[in-house]
Amino acid sequence: MATFSQSSIDKGSDITKSFSQSTIDKGSDMIQDFLCSTCEEKKLDKFADFYCESCVKFYCGECVNMHNKLFTKHTPYGRGAMKKWPVAKKVEDFLLKCDVHKEKSLKMYCDEHSELCCTNCAFLNHRLCQKVTLISDKVKGQSTDLQKLSVSFKTILEEIKKLQYNQEASIQYVQSSYDEQLYTIQETRQKINSALDTIEQKTLKEMKDTLTKLQASSKIAVDKCIRLRDELQQLRDAIQDISDKSKLELSFIANRKCMDKIQQSETYLKENSIKAKDSITFQPNHEIIQYLSKLSGLGQIEHSTQTLMGQGNPNKVITVQGKSEHNVNISSDSQIYSITAICVLPDRKVLVVDSDNANVKLLDQQYQVVSHWSATGSPWGMCEITPSEVAVTLNCPCYEVQFITVNNRQLVMGKKLQLQHFCRSIAFHQGDLYITSGTALYMYKLSGKFISKMYEDTSGDLTLSVTVDSCAVSPTGDKLYITNYSKHELLILARDGSVLVTFTDPALDYPARVNVTPSGQVLVCGGYYPNYYIIQLDSEGKRKLATLATEKDGMGDPWSICYNRHTSCIIVGLLKNNSIQVFKAL
Repeated sequence: MATFSQSSIDKGSDITKSFSQSTIDKGSDMIQDFLCSTCEEKKLDKFADFYCESCVKFYCGECVNMHNKLFTKHTPYGRGAMKKWPVAKKVEDFLLKCDVHKEKSLKMYCDEHSELCCTNCAFLNHRLCQKVTLISDKVKGQSTDLQKLSVSFKTILEEIKKLQYNQEASIQYVQSSYDEQLYTIQETRQKINSALDTIEQKTLKEMKDTLTKLQASSKIAVDKCIRLRDELQQLRDAIQDISDKSKLELSFIANRKCMDKIQQSETYLKENSIKAKDSITFQPNHEIIQYLSKLSGLGQIEHSTQTLMGQGNPNKVITVQGKSEHNVNISSDSQIYSITAICVLPDRKVLVVDSDNANVKLLDQQYQVVSHWSATGSPWGMCEITPSEVAVTLNCPCYEVQFITVNNRQLVMGKKLQLQHFCRSIAFHQGDLYITSGTALYMYKLSGKFISKMYEDTSGDLTLSVTVDSCAVSPTGDKLYITNYSKHELLILARDGSVLVTFTDPALDYPARVNVTPSGQVLVCGGYYPNYYIIQLDSEGKRKLATLATEKDGMGDPWSICYNRHTSCIIVGLLKNNSIQVFKAL
């Protein structure tokens, strides 16, 4: 059994050095810096630029001058030689801290369990172990390849980061599927309401018909009574008029008429005197109520698991079969328009931005215009925010983002965000808005808070060049795609704005718009007459996978593109054309 004396345990106490460092705790706790020792004595926090191994002190740029005059033989190490600086106490404390007993430092190592131990761990868990040694003794004659560990860390951190992005995408995707199914539930309820409304209307009509029939029968009887009363009253008045006159013939006729009318009236009264009053009653169909009361819901909730990237392989090649065109012109349009943005909502409604006529149009599933909104500025880009809300970029006279909600086939205006730069394309992912200006990509929070200018390209003639045009975000949010219209490029950016790939290809001529499907497939449209195109790139931007459509397929001048996952179609908005084109995708 291994035994430990307090004196042997304390031999490791000199490991921790007392070097001062700043208390910058933002970001990672391990990213620390040293403070100037001289300034710190004066209660001033100034970062150190030099370390003197002879003095065992740190110096800022000013204090090191005095140090060098006093200690001419000392050689301080600047930041270019930080490998010769001591380990920051914050780092040292972090490494020495026991993961179980936070107040204790690691001082021993158990070979049998391959575990680092503090004194508590050694006493509680390793008393019976034969090979427990001081770390100071363990490291004698050994070397550790930390560089190799750094490579391993880099690999595993990238994998964990990728997994994190995928899990974040999973959260977003399941939320989107939840929101989409809410619409299905609402549609189901509306269908049930419609069916019940139809049954109700049929029941009301049947009851109305019964009422009409019964009232008609009573109306006939009322009319008969009124006629008999009128005739009897006329005869009564007539006999009163001739009763004291010697008109034998008139008296005879009056007598016969009165006798006949009285007999006729008595017969009618006899036939109708026992008739009961009519009434209408309704007996509910209790089977309907009983059936509905037994149901546990409007349908069955199911859970399915798909790949974290979305609904499939991001590099699965799309094939196109067949094309249709749909005119989306409305009477108020004064221009032959250009559709600069398209968005498909979970309830399958389609929104298009008509930049030339300054409006946003709502289309039904048959691509017929059912509503529109006229903008005061010039709309350009659009993206989905929630299953019923989109954001539209506006320019002239102001730079804005207008939020629009689709409510019962109507477009309802929401909040606005005021910006300080031109607004072209817009994309959204998990609370972050990405907006292009033509030369830069900006990131904002949904609240409108400015985060950063992620990327900028001001090369070329700024009045003519469009170097940062369309933008799209991958389903996981780890990649951003932007088109450089002027340089015929597609750029793929990391989440921090760094350029991962610059894709160029002879087929990528004047790329107008980029769209990423829910599966991560990358679609780009553009071109110049007669070389119009829709091409698919691999998700990493390394190669072109396919050309999906060209002018030979009847495609017009493409100015916007959107994949409709509900119908597996690619919707293309055209430049100076009153129609959109819909390509069936397989």
